[in-house]
Amino acid sequence: MLVSRMLARVTFPLAAANFLNQSARTVMAIVGPVLAVELGLSAIELGVLAACLFAAYAATQLPLGVALDAFGPRRVQTVLMVLAAIGFATFALSPGFAGLAAARIVLGVGISAGLMALIKAHADWFERSRVAYVTGIATAIGALGSALTTSPVQAMLPAFGWRGVFWVLCLLALGVAAWIFLSVPDKPRTSGPARTLRGDIALSGRILASRTFWRFGPAVATLSMFNFAYLGLWAGPWLRDVAGMDGPARAGVLLLYTFAMVAGSMLTGGAASRANAAGLPPFLVPIVCLVCMVLLQAGLMLQPSRSSVVLVLWLAIAMLGTAGPVGYIAVCQMFPPEQTGRVSTAVNTLTLGGAFLVQATIGWILDLWPRTASDGWDPDGYSWALALTAALQALAALAMATARRGRAISL
Repeated sequence: MLVSRMLARVTFPLAAANFLNQSARTVMAIVGPVLAVELGLSAIELGVLAACLFAAYAATQLPLGVALDAFGPRRVQTVLMVLAAIGFATFALSPGFAGLAAARIVLGVGISAGLMALIKAHADWFERSRVAYVTGIATAIGALGSALTTSPVQAMLPAFGWRGVFWVLCLLALGVAAWIFLSVPDKPRTSGPARTLRGDIALSGRILASRTFWRFGPAVATLSMFNFAYLGLWAGPWLRDVAGMDGPARAGVLLLYTFAMVAGSMLTGGAASRANAAGLPPFLVPIVCLVCMVLLQAGLMLQPSRSSVVLVLWLAIAMLGTAGPVGYIAVCQMFPPEQTGRVSTAVNTLTLGGAFLVQATIGWILDLWPRTASDGWDPDGYSWALALTAALQALAALAMATARRGRAISL
C-alpha cells in the first residue's frame, strides 16, 4: 500500500491512542497540585499516586508483547482503549486516595500499548528504513496529548473541575477505541509452525536472557525516564518552587514543553532514519541526546529563576528526551521482525519500572527538606533529584558508547 494510505489507516489511529497515553501520564502535573490541596495529599502520596500508573504500565509490558505479536495491534489496542476509558471514569468518580490509586492502576494497564502498538504496527507495514521516521510522526502526534493536559486543562479546571477533565478523557478513549477497530488492518498470518502460548512465553524468556538485549536495553530505557518522571508530575512543582511561576505561567511553560516534544519527535526520528541510510551507528542519535540532557539538567540544578533561561533549558530537554523511541527501534531491529512486540515491551518494562522508582524517589528526596512557607518544596531538594536523573543518563550514554553491537540474532 502507499505510504500516505498506511499513515491514515495505521499511524494516525494508533497515534491517537498514544495521544491518550501521554495525556494520562502528564495530566497529574496540572491536576496533582489541586488534588494535594483538596484531598490533603503529601509529596510521597502524590508521588505514589502518579507512580501507580507506571507500576501497572510496567507490569503489563511482557504479556502485552506476547499479545501484540500473537493478535496484532488492532485487537489489542482496541480492548486496552476501552479499559483506559474505564480507568478515566473510575478516577473521576473516586472520593479519596485509595480509589484514585486503584483508578491509576487500571488506567496504567489501559494505556500500556501506546507506543508499543505503534512500533509493532510500523514494523509490520513499513520498510525498515522508514520505521524511525513514521514513528517520529506518530510520537509527535502523541506528544500533543501532553499539550492537552497543560493550558487547556488549566483553563478547564474552574468550570469543570478535575473530575470533569477525566470524564472528557474517558469519552476520547472510547472514540479512539472505535477508530482503531474500524481502521487498522490485521497483518496476514504467514505460513509456519502453529503458535502456542508456551512457545511465545519461552521466546520472551530467551529475549530477556539475551546478552544483546542487556547490552542496550537498560541504557535505552533511561532516554524516556526524564520525561516520564518530570513532565508526568514534578515539572509543574519545580516551576512553582524554583522558578517562582504561578499556575497559568506553569501551564504555559508545560504547553511549550509539549510542543517542543512534538518538534523533537520529528527531528530525532528523521535524524535516525538519515543515520540509518548513511550507515552510521544506530545508537548515535540516542547517545548524543543523552549527553546533551545531562548538561541541561546540570543547568537546572543551578536553580535558575530568569524566565528565558528556564524556558530554554526545559524546552531543550523536551526535544532531546523524545529520542526514546529511536532507541527502542534500534534495539528491536537487532531481533527478527516477528519479535518486535516482545522486544519493545521488554525495553519498555525497564523504562517504566525505572520511571516508577525515580518518580517515587523524587518525592522521597523532596520530603527530606521542610516544606516552604508557601507549602511547596525546597529548591535544594529538586537539585538533588536532578542530580540523580543526570547521573543515571550519564551512565547510560557511557554504556551505549562503549558497548559493542552484536549482529542481528534469531532466537
